[in-house]
Amino acid sequence: MVSIPRLVVAAPASGHGKTTVATGLMAALRRRGLVVSGHKVGPDYIDPGYHSLATDRPGRNLDPVLCGEERVGPLFLHGAAGADVAIVEGVMGLFDGRGSTSYGSTAHVARLLDAPVLLVVDASSQGRSVAAVVQGFRDHDRSVRLAGVVLNQVASQRHEDILRAALNELAVPVLGVLRRDATVGTPSRHLGLVPAAERARDAVAAVERLGELVAGSVDLDGVLAAARGSAPLPGAAWEPASCPPAGAVTTVAVAGGPAFTFSYAETTELLAAAGAEVAVFDPLHDESLPAGTRALVIGGGFPEMYAEELSANERLRGDVRALATSGAPVLAECAGLLYLGAELDGLPMCGVLDVVGTMTPRLTLGYREARAATDSVLADAGTTVHGHEFHRTTVEPGHGATPAWTLDGRSEGFVQQGVHASYMHVHWAAHPGTARRLVAAAA
Repeated sequence: MVSIPRLVVAAPASGHGKTTVATGLMAALRRRGLVVSGHKVGPDYIDPGYHSLATDRPGRNLDPVLCGEERVGPLFLHGAAGADVAIVEGVMGLFDGRGSTSYGSTAHVARLLDAPVLLVVDASSQGRSVAAVVQGFRDHDRSVRLAGVVLNQVASQRHEDILRAALNELAVPVLGVLRRDATVGTPSRHLGLVPAAERARDAVAAVERLGELVAGSVDLDGVLAAARGSAPLPGAAWEPASCPPAGAVTTVAVAGGPAFTFSYAETTELLAAAGAEVAVFDPLHDESLPAGTRALVIGGGFPEMYAEELSANERLRGDVRALATSGAPVLAECAGLLYLGAELDGLPMCGVLDVVGTMTPRLTLGYREARAATDSVLADAGTTVHGHEFHRTTVEPGHGATPAWTLDGRSEGFVQQGVHASYMHVHWAAHPGTARRLVAAAA
């Protein structure tokens, strides 16, 4: 049994201020001298980047769909090890899960962690009606424990008094009141927030401002009391070192920098545990792959925002092309797929794959269950995995391409020599053999 104080930050729906409150709580509690662990429900890559800035620790995802509900507790214990308190930011509305179910929802994760819930409610257009909203969320599923409410977008003291009076009748603690403040927030883009790595100093300043806002508007002692009321969690922490090394140390290059920010912390941990020396490089600025690179991992991000810079780095593109055509293992997801293609929005890319990428207004988003169409560096043919797509681009393949996956009656992605490239993101913690397979193929 492991005792870690913890609290889940949820809301009735998207847009109520979960990220503001959750990230602000992390920053405010850290300013108090506490070691804070930040977590995000679901597959999102961007919010954990802000959590990392707020806590000075890796932001972690907790996703029953991608990783299986049996791994949520162990992954939480792994990520929160050594922390004084853990804050878990929810996704969408509290009970919104996959399809018409609550599987994978914030409520589902709160139950798996036996964690109390802090409900953030945008009260900008309501008064006493807030009581009906909160009562509905409190009573909908009593196995989800509502610890209190934070009222967001409150207009005035009179407005606050009306809201508090309504909630007093429910005996639901109001643990915070945030006034309307146009200066608070984070800029958005077509896939959500702008990643923290792209904003650099602005992102740091935004997180500091959120911490100041929450410290002055939320009862931090009340939040900590609720978090510390969590019972010890049974079971052992997930451990990447349980995946034995594949052999001699092999250098695996992992793309990073502003253009490739979509990565789960467990990916590099699993690679290191499999015996790899992980070398992170920035395709925008580094003119060559890290010395001794034997394998390459290129995750997701926003290459379309940096297409000119990526295209201009011809020397690195040549390095990537040479490595891939040598038969070395290369795993690419979404942005990585686009980078390996011939062109992106008319600009030359690495030319490893005979595909042309184009930015579109249509959002492709959702969980996927896929079956490996052929043997590859990622998986044996017939292997089933759960992943997710999250992009606004399309690719047009050339002739004779071998698909990576079959899903929903269609083919997706590409396998070519040692290259596995796909739009689908996969969480390696659910498939720890992936890291061993990659490192072994590179040895």
